[in-house]
Amino acid sequence: MPTVFRIDGLRFFFFSDEHLPLHIHVEKADSYMRVELETLKVTDNYKFSPSETKKVLSIIRENMDTLRGAWNEYFNN
Repeated sequence: MPTVFRIDGLRFFFFSDEHLPLHIHVEKADSYMRVELETLKVTDNYKFSPSETKKVLSIIRENMDTLRGAWNEYFNN
């Protein structure tokens, strides 16, 4: 379960057996979210408040190149 990075207690990661579309998993304590990278569609959200969700999406937008690069590096090698 590769971790791409951690910011403000949030862990951005993917599983080693992922599938398309490109997406990222995010967790903090007992909260969990899954977000598709191309559309920023939240496909799963467990216990993240609306303000926390907004923050997560902002971090994803700011780090999109890093997230896509990590996915491509891991799954295309």
